[in-house]
Amino acid sequence: MKKLMLTLAVSLAFAPAAFAADTAPAAKAQAMPAYGADKPIPTPKIVKKTLANGMTVWVVPRKGLPRVDYVLAVRGAGFVADDKSHPGFANLLASMLNEGTAKRDSRAIAEAAQGMGGSVAAGSSSDGISVQANAVASQAPAMMALLAEVTRSPNFPAKEVELAKANALQALRAAEATPRFRAERAIGQAVYGEHPYGHTQPTAEAIASVTQELLRAEHAKRFRPDRALLVITGQIQEAEAIKLAQAAFGDWKATGPALPEPSAPAAMGKPARILLQRANSVQSTIRVGGPGIQASAADQVPLRLASTILGGGFSSRVNLNLREAKGYTYGASAGARMNRVGGAIVGGADVRNEVTGAALTEYFGEYKRIGSELVPADEMTMNKRYVAGGYLISNQLQGAVANTLAQNWLIGLPPEFLGQYVPLIQKVTPQQVRDVSKKYFSPEAQSIVVVGDPAAVSEQIKAYGEFTVSEK
Repeated sequence: MKKLMLTLAVSLAFAPAAFAADTAPAAKAQAMPAYGADKPIPTPKIVKKTLANGMTVWVVPRKGLPRVDYVLAVRGAGFVADDKSHPGFANLLASMLNEGTAKRDSRAIAEAAQGMGGSVAAGSSSDGISVQANAVASQAPAMMALLAEVTRSPNFPAKEVELAKANALQALRAAEATPRFRAERAIGQAVYGEHPYGHTQPTAEAIASVTQELLRAEHAKRFRPDRALLVITGQIQEAEAIKLAQAAFGDWKATGPALPEPSAPAAMGKPARILLQRANSVQSTIRVGGPGIQASAADQVPLRLASTILGGGFSSRVNLNLREAKGYTYGASAGARMNRVGGAIVGGADVRNEVTGAALTEYFGEYKRIGSELVPADEMTMNKRYVAGGYLISNQLQGAVANTLAQNWLIGLPPEFLGQYVPLIQKVTPQQVRDVSKKYFSPEAQSIVVVGDPAAVSEQIKAYGEFTVSEK
């Protein structure tokens, strides 16, 4: 019996190989079908309403799951509003919004949201703070009321403030032990100088100085209806959505003068050369960065595609070069980062000590190539499909659509951009990619940050200028 079972197992094991051998010629003769046409996201019907207090409301009805999603975005409330003494403050402010209100403590807020089949939470970015909420459609009125409560009347309980500060300090200590955090902080400051865009990470001193009074004062200054957008999407009628928004936010009044509109970052001076010490490290973390453009600039779509080709995915040029061809790293990236009033070009990788200088050479070689040669047609097509596919997939869910609309609004893009992006990407030419790359990926404009062991890397990087050595 055992012999029979063994014979049967061996026969089955070899059967697929034999079948493949018999059918291989036929399969090989069949050509792969052509890719289907890309399907752009249609710009959804957006009902727009401005309340008497200046608050903007967009309603995007969608069929499907019986759920309603809300995103309330407050422009100018993010890191761009942080002063020099409190870098990264917006993140702490956002995290505290659902930790207690005049009516409920943090537990009661969480239980109320769960009872509606959803959640409410906030997050920060360079240009704003967004509060996201969702609930089953039957609980849309109750969740709108909870969203308004969390957004308009947080009271920042003293015990929650102290807990949040303690957690933030612990997180900062852990982050500062990583070379990636140090490299990102240094390249941001090198590119943006004193502008708040370059100071989004907190310091221990900044966290320690946060008080209940400061949180309340900053909330009053930053959260204003005339700087707010509410996106409502899901299974809800337009008139009902507007009615709920009016009931929850119609009596919201701004107090005091609005914060000034953020100014653009000052022109970067001479590119920096910074070596951050990490004694006995077996690898180096490198960053190269220079000035970029704001998200609404005329060049932004070609630059987005150029960034994808150069360093935006596994098949990007810098990754295939440094990882696949050279074996210097597990992953390399490069590309544009765009905000409302400015942007940056940032590339980076973790590489072995002995190839630190060589990795910089390859980076700048790829920067020069994309700015001087036309990208071949097949590479253009592959990357356009990659961009389009990723964008389409990431915006399938209604919550993602609401978030994309809100984030685009924060950085100065119109609601129509949601549906325009893929067609605009498809129209980008190789000449446009070359021209924007030559302009923004110029090696001469890039600052360099290396986190590593000076004894292992100093000689290798001398060719790129004189480096300032620092322990921070």
